[in-house]
Amino acid sequence: MFGIGTLFYAILFFINGIAILSEDRFLSRIGWTAGTDSTNNNLNSAGQFGYGDFGMQNGGNTSNGESIKSRIINLISATRTLLRIPLIIVNIIVILYELVLG
Repeated sequence: MFGIGTLFYAILFFINGIAILSEDRFLSRIGWTAGTDSTNNNLNSAGQFGYGDFGMQNGGNTSNGESIKSRIINLISATRTLLRIPLIIVNIIVILYELVLG
């Protein structure tokens, strides 16, 4: 049966899959590294040290030229950077839960 626990496991497996993608071995072969997209430079586009508009004016249209590919590349990079320690902790908790309560 499909429940909240199954949904949690599916999301956890998906995030783990994103977190272990190697930029050198896998992402560079398909051209999804941070340096391949020329529109991947809007971090300081507004001169606000990383707090730019990110194309969110006009209902979310990408008027500043940022493509979907560059947004996915940024999402993968942010997931690998920001969720590294929380993923380790959550994975340890899930493993202990599965060992104890099976």
